[in-house]
Amino acid sequence: MSQSVDPVDLTARLIRCPSVTPEEGGALVLLEELLSGAGFTCTRVDRGGVSNLFARWGAKGNVKTFGFNGHTDVVPVGDAGAWTRDPFGGAIEDGILWGRGATDMKSGVAAFAAAAVDFVRETPPENGAVVLAITGDEEGDAVDGTTALLDWMAEQGERMSACLVGEPTCPETMGEMMKIGRRGSMNARFVAQGVQGHSAYPHRAKNPVHAMARLCDRLASHVLDEGTDHFDASTLAVTSIDTGNPASNVIPSSCSAMVNIRFNDTHSGAGLTDWLSAMADQVATETGVSFEMSVKISGESFLTPPGELSDLIGKVVEAETGVAPELSTSGGTSDARFVKNHCPVVEFGLVGKTMHKVDEQVPVEQIEQLKRIYRKILEGYFA
Repeated sequence: MSQSVDPVDLTARLIRCPSVTPEEGGALVLLEELLSGAGFTCTRVDRGGVSNLFARWGAKGNVKTFGFNGHTDVVPVGDAGAWTRDPFGGAIEDGILWGRGATDMKSGVAAFAAAAVDFVRETPPENGAVVLAITGDEEGDAVDGTTALLDWMAEQGERMSACLVGEPTCPETMGEMMKIGRRGSMNARFVAQGVQGHSAYPHRAKNPVHAMARLCDRLASHVLDEGTDHFDASTLAVTSIDTGNPASNVIPSSCSAMVNIRFNDTHSGAGLTDWLSAMADQVATETGVSFEMSVKISGESFLTPPGELSDLIGKVVEAETGVAPELSTSGGTSDARFVKNHCPVVEFGLVGKTMHKVDEQVPVEQIEQLKRIYRKILEGYFA
């Protein structure tokens, strides 16, 4: 029997690959070598300057197929001088693994890759398949990452029956939370166009700042909803108001603002776009100041209803950690927002307290525990 894959060592080696989005940094090359050696058929699905890896063990076709999804790209280190360890050194000291990606999410990728390799080597399912879909573009625009993998899978007739995304999901304690959905996210930018004038003669101008303040107040004061069975209430935050005007005695001709909305399954991006436009039109009618609006929808809200997949993951996590995970839809967005159009998807991973921070780190015990959890999920899924 081949020696089992050490997920801690694999995480450290992945950290030593400087894969800041969109650089591949050697991370996917390392994983392809490991997976190919274990009998996985690997395909690079690169698109738009982004590197992606698809790996399948088992027959292609109408077979029960469990998939893992994750990313090897990481955010920039920021001020490297502020780190107490080399951010790409993968140092292990006193049971802690240090480096950019230690939490988000090279540890998760290493854990599910190690679990998958050991599983197919030691207890291969007779009529099943395991898929790993790994991207190098989750931390960036996410246009040519998991979406490219899913597009390629559709063209090739590749399917996953269920998918687990290995993002960090636990706020404080290992095992306390899994994600069965995510809120939608969208950004809107408004530009109000008025008439410039002297601040001593406001009646001769059309002040876009006053109009923008009125619009932003109405948007921020509006209650979008009261929440749903599985989601908190939707939120709207005004994130910027700017005129670029340094003169206190000049009414500027234009003013811009940005808002971010995190929305539950009461809403859609299109519906909220229509509402924002109507609110801007209303203020324009009242003030005579015109508005232009542009919107970017990062993802729609989605929910994988509690059922067999979440039950299996919850039982395995509780058996391993002693903690029954909460079924949550909190947090930002993840690539699960793309996978949900393909198959049922749940997220479970490590404690995420240090992700994106200086001195990102993870206890090695958690990485080993996560590999055991993923291995047992595979065993339970194919039992």
